[in-house]
Amino acid sequence: MTTQEIEDQIVEEFALFDDWMDKYNHIIENGKSLNLIDPKYKDNNHLISGCQSKVWLHAGYRDGKIFFEGDSDAVITRGMVNLLIRVLNNQTPDAILEARLDFVDKIGLKEHLSPTRSNGLMSMIKQIRLYAMAYKAKEASKTQP
Repeated sequence: MTTQEIEDQIVEEFALFDDWMDKYNHIIENGKSLNLIDPKYKDNNHLISGCQSKVWLHAGYRDGKIFFEGDSDAVITRGMVNLLIRVLNNQTPDAILEARLDFVDKIGLKEHLSPTRSNGLMSMIKQIRLYAMAYKAKEASKTQP
């Protein structure tokens, strides 16, 4: 699936809920299915700065695609991490860098988060894109003589 198809799927899921409490509960439920980070990566090197809660994110690279695992000490934040990972996991660096991630606005997530949680979400996105840039550069360096 493309990142846009997954984003559209998430928007459809959230459209089923009229009330923001139901949407928060859906985010929390999403967090329960998060592919949790290997405990060895729950360290300061994988901790995302700028988040109100503790958020750890690790990326691996295999066959031209990036794979993510993460965790948070807060249930809503864990759900937000999972939504991002659902969209961007198992994608190429270019697909990650080109992803619009407009599902965040379409489901109203950004406007219903506190300013510190919204900043944390932006920090997560930034870190994911930094991983994509790093793997893209690493791959490009292998093909240059």
